[in-house]
Amino acid sequence: MKTSIKLLAAAALVTAASFAGAQSFPAKPVRLVVTYPPGGGSDIIARTLAQKLTEPLGVQVVVENRPGANGNIGTDYVSKSTPDGYTLVLGNTGPLCISPAIYASIPYNTAKDFSPISLVASTPIILVVHPSFPAKSIGDLVKIARARPGELRFASSGNGATSHLAGEMLKLMANINMVHVPYKGVAPAIVDVIAGQLEMQFLDVSVVVGYIKNGKVRPIAWAGAKRGPAFPDVPTVAESGFPGFDVTGWYGILGAAGMPKDVVARLNGAIVKVLSQPDTRERFDAIGAIAVTSTPEEFTEYIRAELAKWSKVAKAAKLKVE
Repeated sequence: MKTSIKLLAAAALVTAASFAGAQSFPAKPVRLVVTYPPGGGSDIIARTLAQKLTEPLGVQVVVENRPGANGNIGTDYVSKSTPDGYTLVLGNTGPLCISPAIYASIPYNTAKDFSPISLVASTPIILVVHPSFPAKSIGDLVKIARARPGELRFASSGNGATSHLAGEMLKLMANINMVHVPYKGVAPAIVDVIAGQLEMQFLDVSVVVGYIKNGKVRPIAWAGAKRGPAFPDVPTVAESGFPGFDVTGWYGILGAAGMPKDVVARLNGAIVKVLSQPDTRERFDAIGAIAVTSTPEEFTEYIRAELAKWSKVAKAAKLKVE
């Protein structure tokens, strides 16, 4: 009987300590890891959030860039951090859901090694071509590709990038043969498309909006399920004859697996609050991102669906990167 009482008392102490820890969170600065170099869209989103989150959390939120391996290095770093809410990652489609599908081995398990907190943004993806390329629509592009199998080339920011898998999905759904040309980043890829070295590229509209407006590239289709607000007259790939085609970039905040539920809820509430503010949404709009939020459970289910989708595409296209 005395042993049982001691065990119950010990359990109560552990529960109380856990509750007190969650109640006092955060008691020190929070790190938000960005898995890409400074200056890009993910970095801007992270720094906007970090600045805004300081008020509801009551502590400084510090952005830390840990680039490399298409975002896998920074993502892995957070997966192995202490699950206390003080080390978070601005995760995205590539390292979380595409890398597991195409890399022979990665050092983390997206479904098991993270505590999803909230989606924070979606980034519409658009297909652009060089102005000299005769295709004015997806239908035109498919006809040309079928007449010239293996000749058309599409650029991407690297093996496993969203822009890469978008091209592979189009190849599969349209039953066409195009050549993928990977680059080390978005900038050198779009430079060669603008120069006419390659015919086309899928990429975030935020990166290419200026080039579209000055006529250096021509948009022919949105990759997502809906048309993007920047160019509402441009149709989607889905409505151009390929229903079900849906490639949308997204960002969300996660911590390591095992974070206390109260800490996850505290962070989620702060994120939802700052993303509801008009100036935050305006800042996102300025770079072509759309502010979105979710519950931790909704984000978890979304990640599962994305993992399944990209695994199917990678398997069908026989994509593997060592």
